[in-house]
Amino acid sequence: MKNPAAEELGRRGGLKGGPDRAKKMTKEERSESARKAAKARWDKKRREEEGS
Repeated sequence: MKNPAAEELGRRGGLKGGPDRAKKMTKEERSESARKAAKARWDKKRREEEGS
């Protein structure tokens, strides 16, 4: 069984982490990261469509 207090602390850290990482990235790095994420989403959608 998971500890609800520990889950909440982990969630808070996770929510804070993304924006903090983005602040340290250059514009080009943020753009590349966004492009990579979009490609992953589209690839996942294609795999799901091929499977059905």
